[in-house]
Amino acid sequence: MTTEFLVTSLIVVATPGTGALYTMAAGLSRGARASAVAALACTLGIIPHMVAAITGLAALLNTSATAFQILKYLGVAYLLYMAWKTLRDKDSLTAEKDTSPRSVAKVITSGILINILNPKLTIFFFAFLPQFVSPGEPNAPLRMVELSAVFMLLTFLVFAVYGIFAAAIARRVLSRPRVLTWMRRAFAGAFAALGARLAFL
Repeated sequence: MTTEFLVTSLIVVATPGTGALYTMAAGLSRGARASAVAALACTLGIIPHMVAAITGLAALLNTSATAFQILKYLGVAYLLYMAWKTLRDKDSLTAEKDTSPRSVAKVITSGILINILNPKLTIFFFAFLPQFVSPGEPNAPLRMVELSAVFMLLTFLVFAVYGIFAAAIARRVLSRPRVLTWMRRAFAGAFAALGARLAFL
């Protein structure tokens, strides 16, 4: 496990997206317990994308190390694209309070579907995992499973924290346009720096 992987994972997970916003909405409407359930559901929704990516990458690695390296540099380009998109997307750091009552089963189902139906996650795993797996790795599939498990754990922990502090975040941070602008710039800069760093690994 490298520092680059942990830092990259934390930044990617901490950048608010649909899953994070759903967890925050659950925290606002149902409290800390509901937000933890939502965080777990969103994390479970990652599994199909992870399996698809690991299976495809393992097959590609066995077929051509050169193609695997090309995919790795495409991943760097993807991180730079994420930087550009984060900087331009003014709606990603907003959240609306959801006061409608929902059962635990509905919270779980919705959270899982949010990530299962997000094709960007598969693309992300195809771009992300090759950055930290050497073409000569003897147990590359196992390595990718380990990295993915750590990524999922970080996802659950970060989403749970977002949910628990959702009310405070919504009132004191997300309601201030200037703070939102600097948060977008910080996340965008982090993506760009990591893309540049990973290009020379």
